[in-house]
Amino acid sequence: MPVTVTETAARRIDQIIAEHGFDAATMKLRVGVKGGGCSGFNYTLDLTEVQKESDEAWTFTYARTPRVSAAALGESASGNEGGTALATETATDDNFSVTIVCDPKSYLYLNGTVIDYKDEIMGSGFVFNNPNSTSTCGCGSSFSA
Repeated sequence: MPVTVTETAARRIDQIIAEHGFDAATMKLRVGVKGGGCSGFNYTLDLTEVQKESDEAWTFTYARTPRVSAAALGESASGNEGGTALATETATDDNFSVTIVCDPKSYLYLNGTVIDYKDEIMGSGFVFNNPNSTSTCGCGSSFSA
């Protein structure tokens, strides 16, 4: 199973790449684990242009700005009861991609992990939903398997 990234996390990664002036076409997010932390392993995230031959890699593409379709606008304007959800269509020329790379040893612990980004009143940061962890620390930055 791949290490996946939610659209929220992908948008934040894209924003960080732009803020630092990196080339979005070549930049990748390297995910991994290293020993340490209060639960045994720490998650690592790093922006890099390097992809080793032995790395696992996955690319996720999202629309930079979704457009509301004319059909959805007409449907919502017709006065339907109950709060109609608007369908969106995306411009194919306005997409961005995030490539995730992971070394083989880290992949043993991260297989199937979903990386999300939370921006809440008590703080913001990347969150790992790791099906391989048996316990995590309170801050969510370390785990045991």
